[in-house]
Amino acid sequence: MGLSGKGTLGMAGGRRRSLGRDFGWLWAAYGVSAFGTRFAFDAFALIAILALHAGPAQVSLLSAAGLAVGAAVAVPLGPWVEFRRKRPVMVAMDLARCAALLTVPAAYVLDALTFAQLLAVSVLVAAADIAFGAAAEAHLKALVRPEDLLTANSRMESTTWTATALGPPLGGAAVGMFGPVVTVAADAVSYLLSAAGIRAIRAAEPRPAAQRGAGGGAPPRLRARDLPDGWRFLLTDPALRPLFLNTVLVSALIMAASPPLAVLMLGELGFAPWQYGLAFALPCVGGLIGSRLSRPLVHRFGERAVLRTVGTLRACWSLALAFVHPGPTGLALVMVTELGLITCMGVFNPVYATYRLNRTPPDRTARTLSAWTITTRTTVAALTALGGLLATLTAPRTTIATAGLLLLATPFLLRLPDRPGALPGRKGPCPLGAPPPVRKR
Repeated sequence: MGLSGKGTLGMAGGRRRSLGRDFGWLWAAYGVSAFGTRFAFDAFALIAILALHAGPAQVSLLSAAGLAVGAAVAVPLGPWVEFRRKRPVMVAMDLARCAALLTVPAAYVLDALTFAQLLAVSVLVAAADIAFGAAAEAHLKALVRPEDLLTANSRMESTTWTATALGPPLGGAAVGMFGPVVTVAADAVSYLLSAAGIRAIRAAEPRPAAQRGAGGGAPPRLRARDLPDGWRFLLTDPALRPLFLNTVLVSALIMAASPPLAVLMLGELGFAPWQYGLAFALPCVGGLIGSRLSRPLVHRFGERAVLRTVGTLRACWSLALAFVHPGPTGLALVMVTELGLITCMGVFNPVYATYRLNRTPPDRTARTLSAWTITTRTTVAALTALGGLLATLTAPRTTIATAGLLLLATPFLLRLPDRPGALPGRKGPCPLGAPPPVRKR
């Protein structure tokens, strides 16, 4: 998979230390599936346009419905994942995504591909993504030492931005040479390789905390009252609630401005597609830089200070995109803006992911993470649709400027408590950056 069994990741106390062979396999699995996903970036939209001759309304429906309906389907998956060992769930979700995606090139070759099939596959893949993500983060928490969580999350973040920089240009070239379904087939194979990497992990996986609390045995039956547990915890925890509201809104506002920006740059301003791709690929180096800075910054300034400062800085960039203009200076404006935004995200994302894992009790991790992702995706879908409507009624610049102005207000949501309350089952406060107590196995 392109990685050695042992990854020497990050610096701690001036010494490099290994996160172990098993983390190396998990990281490799993540890397290959992340590249496959970015390689197939916008593949369904391209297939709908080029093979099915779909119009703008159908393409928008395909994008929005995949997010929203997939998130709705995933609602019961969080509690379901919570009560089960995480590696078998991850392998099952990888295989499900692989099988679903392979139906697309198969139907295309047989001249039987329909828009309804693309829609169904996008929903299934979106739901499996959420279940896999919840299981993977919960498993990461059990796989590496608490003091190594930030290093592990930083390495995952750098992999994400590497795949984002390389995947779409290579995928676009592949589509030009081999047709629109080749990237979907490659994405399916990436999930198969991911499943093989996860299967190669040899560490014994502990019984889920929720099962241990119930005395072991078979996983408990999923009940209706279990479904809102993740949201209940997020909205009542004083340390996670502001971070939850902030990250959901920031993600949705950034994504809401993306389609109008594409329309503005490729249409009215006359940028070539390769220029548009370059404007968003090169700044991904900022994600690599930011992810490498996250651990030293936390070590020097502390977790909450980094989240507050960088969380504020990342809200200050997007408004500049409303002033993009034709020519080289307009392209440079987009690239500098995206570089600043992505660098801030590269610092912020691994720190907040670690903060979230440390703050969440072991028996609620999967439910909390799935609730977080479901809320993010449905909010992104809703604000993207509203942004498209606003751009249609007014102009793309109006949507971009509105999203940028609203982003400037998001730091007010990021008021993290200096003394967060105790976690369930703990008498004293849980210091942020320190993990909650785990029962001995």
